[in-house]
Amino acid sequence: MERDDPALWKMHAEAVNHLMEDLGAHVDLTGLELVRLIRILGHQFERAASVSADDAGVTGPRWRLLLRLMAEEMHNPGEGMSPGYLSRCQSVSKNTISTLLRGLEDDGLVERALDAADRRSFRIQLTPAGRDLVRKSTPARLTRLNELIAELTPEETSHLITLLTRLNRSLARHAPSND
Repeated sequence: MERDDPALWKMHAEAVNHLMEDLGAHVDLTGLELVRLIRILGHQFERAASVSADDAGVTGPRWRLLLRLMAEEMHNPGEGMSPGYLSRCQSVSKNTISTLLRGLEDDGLVERALDAADRRSFRIQLTPAGRDLVRKSTPARLTRLNELIAELTPEETSHLITLLTRLNRSLARHAPSND
């Protein structure tokens, strides 16, 4: 059976329901179902989005990091960003951001410079090649992302964004602090 086969997921749901009954737990499984669907959608979206027409040869996570650097650069020219800040902005671990940055640096798309205020820290900036890649690849990437949601009406898309934003706020209020 395919991973996203409805029959497989029905069997999974029934197995979880039976387990809960056997454990004597009489709880609503809606949260579990949402977690499952969000994880599946995230993986499917990432996989489908990686089939992009831009041919830039840059993974989705790397492209989104370059896009973030470009947006920040437009608001704070010459400042660069710390890896820790990028980690928080991209919602990934410091190890993941280090790996992404190392790959982008090896490809000549970003550069590290010592922070003038704190010589123990680095600031990350786009190189001219990084800026050029973002400019050239963004239209095709955005077109691809929009193709993935084309079966939704504009109203459904707006409603989904509203609901996901509310869910994100709720999760943020319940998440442990990183301080």
